[in-house]
Amino acid sequence: MTQLAKTPRIPIKDTEFVWQGKYDKDGKRVAPLRISLPFQAVEIVNESVQERQMALEAWAHGRTSEWRNRLIWGDKKYILPALLDEFAGKVDLIYIDPPFDTGANFSFQVDVNGESFTKEPSIIEHKAYRDTWGRGLDSYLQWFYETAILLRDLLADDGSICVHRDAHMSHYTKLLMDEV
Repeated sequence: MTQLAKTPRIPIKDTEFVWQGKYDKDGKRVAPLRISLPFQAVEIVNESVQERQMALEAWAHGRTSEWRNRLIWGDKKYILPALLDEFAGKVDLIYIDPPFDTGANFSFQVDVNGESFTKEPSIIEHKAYRDTWGRGLDSYLQWFYETAILLRDLLADDGSICVHRDAHMSHYTKLLMDEV
């Protein structure tokens, strides 16, 4: 029987996914903005006292009732830091559907009775749905990286995060999520 000599393992150096903007001019990682602004109630839906009490008892399980059925609208750089004080390390499941870096601004042309009109996005649509990035892929990666860091800080140790991606950005997302 022939015995094979063991070859020494050559350690592979850690690799890092780097893009322009990840580090500042002094070589330090650029951290996400952590300004915590207060929330404003825009709409309150009334319900009967009995309905509210039943729902609170079924849902609350130790959580404060003010967070039940709350829809938060705004830019993630202000919303996520505002959630950290109360929810850091407590969120069991996060699902995000971030922009796909399509480069689109979602305006479109429509023909009505032989006339062509361009539907430009409203101010809210432009901010909420735009998918264009000033420095291209680098600025998209920085935006996603900062988002992932804040989401990680909200996530419980045994929590899960699901990221909706397409085939064009899934590999970048995977690298970023693995790092974070």
